[in-house]
Amino acid sequence: MQATRILPDLQASLLCEEVRQEVNGNFFLIGVLGLVRVPQVPITAFKLCVFNRWTAGLGAFLENVRLIAPDQTTVVRQSQVKFALQDPAHHATNVTVFNQVEIANSGVYYVEVLVDDVMKLRFPLPVIVVPPPPANPGSAPPAPPPQ
Repeated sequence: MQATRILPDLQASLLCEEVRQEVNGNFFLIGVLGLVRVPQVPITAFKLCVFNRWTAGLGAFLENVRLIAPDQTTVVRQSQVKFALQDPAHHATNVTVFNQVEIANSGVYYVEVLVDDVMKLRFPLPVIVVPPPPANPGSAPPAPPPQ
């Protein structure tokens, strides 16, 4: 008996600032993120991209990518996309783009990747508030240019 459907493996999942595709079809990722430093909260992230590559599956599937707030129940953003693998030796690459993401609080957010409601990966995304350094009060202001 030959399999007609095999749930795929998630070969890679990376959160980054930008994903671009070259003319030859290859992808390059810009600004791979392990954490997010912000000067204050709330703040809006211009763009967050999730790069997912699936392999070793057979059939049609539904990918679900979610960004979960630090309370671990609030879904900040979610995206679903259908994809198919015609042969287990093939792969599928999906790029989820979340534009204008409102980050209300600091703390550990989570990125979840599911296929057909089966959780394949859940990874932390710490959001850390790092205020800008204060101006040095002991230094004199710069001298005016000579006249």
